[in-house]
Amino acid sequence: MRQTFHIKTTQREQLIDITPQVQQIVSDSGAKSGLVSIYAQGATAAIMIQENWDDSVQTDVVHLLQKLIPKGVWLHDRQDGNGDAHLKSGLVGPSETIPLIDGKLGLSTWQNIFFCEFDGPREQRPIVCTVMADSHKI
Repeated sequence: MRQTFHIKTTQREQLIDITPQVQQIVSDSGAKSGLVSIYAQGATAAIMIQENWDDSVQTDVVHLLQKLIPKGVWLHDRQDGNGDAHLKSGLVGPSETIPLIDGKLGLSTWQNIFFCEFDGPREQRPIVCTVMADSHKI
C-alpha cells in the first residue's frame, strides 16, 4: 500500500514530527508485520529518525547542519540561493525504513520520524509512505 500526504512548513529550516501521520497510514493498511518506507519528495527536504522527547534535539540538528553547511557559499547559490538546502538534504537523506511490529512502528520510546525542511517555508511538501506487509510469518 502506498499513500502520499502533504505537510505545510513554516520556517526555512525545521524538523516536523510526522510520526502520527505515518502510524495512521500503517493502521489503515492493516499490516501487522513488514516494513514502512517514508520518502520526502523534494530535492531540499529529508527524513530523519530522531529523539522525540526534547525539542532541543531537533533545534540542535538544525544548528549543526547550519554550521557544517552554511548558506550563501555554494556554486548552486548563483541559480536560486539554496545550495545549502540541497547539500543538507543529500547528507541527511530522503528516506527511512522502519520495521512493523504487531501493527505498530518499530521505533524505540525516544524515537520519532521527522520531516526535515531545508528550503521553506512551503505550502505543500509531499511525503510518500509505502507499507510493505509480510505475506507470511516465518
